[in-house]
Amino acid sequence: MSEKDKKNHIPDVDVGSAAEMDEVMRKYDRESATRIWEGTPKLAVRIVMSIFSVYCIWLTLRCNWDMPIRLSSFLGLIIVMGYLTYPARKDHVKPNAMPWYDWVLMALGAGSFFYYCINYGKLARLITSAAKINPWGDGAIDGAWFYIILGIVGVLCLAELCRRCVGIPILCVAGVLLVYTFASGQNLARVVYTLFYGTSGVMATPVQVCAKFIAVFIIFGAFLERTGISSFFIDLANSLAGSTSGGPAKVAVISSALCGMVSGSSVGNTVTTGSVTIPMMKRTGYQGEFAAAVEAAASTGGQIMPPIMGAAAFLMAEYMDTSYASVAVKAILPALLYFTGIFMAVHLEARRLNLKGIPREQLPKFGILIRSIYLLLPLVVLVWMVATGARTLQFSASIAIVLAILVSLPHIFANSRAQQSGGASASGGFVKDTAVMIVNSLEAGGRSCITVAVACSVAGIVSGCITVTGLASKLINGVINISNLIPVPALSLFIALFLTMLCCIVLGMGVPTTANYCIMASTCAPILIQLGIGKIPAHFFVFYFGIVADITPPVALAAYAGSAIAKSDPMKTGINATKLAIAAFIVPYIFAYTPAMLFVDGTTPFQVVQIVISALLGIFGVAASLNGFLFRQIPVLLRVVLAVGGLCMMIPGSITDVVGLAVVAVIVFYQRAMAQKAKPSEA
Repeated sequence: MSEKDKKNHIPDVDVGSAAEMDEVMRKYDRESATRIWEGTPKLAVRIVMSIFSVYCIWLTLRCNWDMPIRLSSFLGLIIVMGYLTYPARKDHVKPNAMPWYDWVLMALGAGSFFYYCINYGKLARLITSAAKINPWGDGAIDGAWFYIILGIVGVLCLAELCRRCVGIPILCVAGVLLVYTFASGQNLARVVYTLFYGTSGVMATPVQVCAKFIAVFIIFGAFLERTGISSFFIDLANSLAGSTSGGPAKVAVISSALCGMVSGSSVGNTVTTGSVTIPMMKRTGYQGEFAAAVEAAASTGGQIMPPIMGAAAFLMAEYMDTSYASVAVKAILPALLYFTGIFMAVHLEARRLNLKGIPREQLPKFGILIRSIYLLLPLVVLVWMVATGARTLQFSASIAIVLAILVSLPHIFANSRAQQSGGASASGGFVKDTAVMIVNSLEAGGRSCITVAVACSVAGIVSGCITVTGLASKLINGVINISNLIPVPALSLFIALFLTMLCCIVLGMGVPTTANYCIMASTCAPILIQLGIGKIPAHFFVFYFGIVADITPPVALAAYAGSAIAKSDPMKTGINATKLAIAAFIVPYIFAYTPAMLFVDGTTPFQVVQIVISALLGIFGVAASLNGFLFRQIPVLLRVVLAVGGLCMMIPGSITDVVGLAVVAVIVFYQRAMAQKAKPSEA
């Protein structure tokens, strides 16, 4: 960090040692439990990762191969990098150690996909249907068993890599569905064809979108992180809100929202920004459970924060058959409500505890931060190019990568001059440091692609099993039958939505953002669409509830990671995070009933303004009700009434807005009057 950066950062904040943060990441984030390479092996792995990133950029921009060739080569390289990166167990971390069986698994898994890639022309002629690779059928072809074994080996090696870098939950879902697939009467050949050779398994839509869009955006994110934009976001949040009542918690909300939309990992974002914000909140006076919950809830919300949305926005556009820009626009109001709810809860808690902010003299100067506003240029240009349709997503991301390199040059040059020693020329150090930054970014981008690609592949297996067995229609019929037990239509729909919510939370536990959405889109979204809910509200509904699984006990990984930093009780932290993120549990129901909140069905500008204002006032009522404090403690009965009034305003509609506004206004004025009466000197 340069002297200028040191001057602008908050001083004397105990963020914990790097070793402690690494330990938290290794415990709660499987992506961080990696092998240790040193010396020449480390250089070789870095080269492989960097070449993969360059290959991904070329693959999305210039390659005109057939889709199966592109995807099989992509997954083959993913398996190579995956086994080079992730050990069988977290404690297998001896430097430059990779057991023989890992080399075998890597060779078998990658070899299966590379064989498919090289021999695609032959396989395309032979494997045109499941029947042709059935070794027991009359139309069996020569070598049918070889193709079946090849597919089984490829899928199993991919599944083992998924266990290492993604986790058990998604494999449990896939395993149960595989058992159900065979139990439903499907033969081995048809299952292998569907999952390995066809476009409904590992090479289904999730991996197609990953290879085509997500990979290059992940690489862009790696470059963007090295421009210092995360520090800029934290300093900007400190400058804007650090001096207000309970400032550090508000800083955590703002910075986590900004950083989370780029990072795409709720756990990773919790640890990265939380290592700074959680100790700051505790020193201000917040309890550890509350401080960790604020960071976890805000970091998880980064996954629903447009325009990036943890890379899920690109998948949503593909599944909903709409543009990426449309998805980003529709996500604005729900995300605004989510973070406003957390922000208000933080403010009310600070008022209740009478907490102060950070002294202004210790905060970064806003004028100084404005000089670093150029760091936002890559993100702004990317959003503009995508939103206007000036260029394709892939080309826009590539341009943004180039801009990220350019905006990082002043920072690199300043560091090179500060570290100049031994008579080396400033330009020589600058050129070397720039090259190192580029290689590091390419390496980090390639490494980050592993987990996303593997998760998308296994999500494709889930989707393939559902397709081949027709399970989706059975799930839909089951939910409809249960909901139809209630004679009232509105209540019947609510029961169906509630059951779907439970499915999303259970299926989303411990699953990365992109794979999370893939599972929801394949299993839960069709249920809501069949019930008459529009495609866009249905997909947003399942996406939101899949994401909040990271802060919903008992498997609340983001909350547990925050509690490890705060040294707080994990379960209490998860409960607090759920309360703070209450908007994420309410808003999906509202736009399921009234899609106007997502700006669909011909919403007028007046309606948009009305919805925004009323919804923000409504979330204030709900947040105050949960916190139990306005100008003084709120009695239990008034808290219930206040929550009802807030919900009325969050439901689009003039009548509900008026009723809700009247209820909330009366309670606010009553609480203020009672506070003035109790303490006239402080009124």
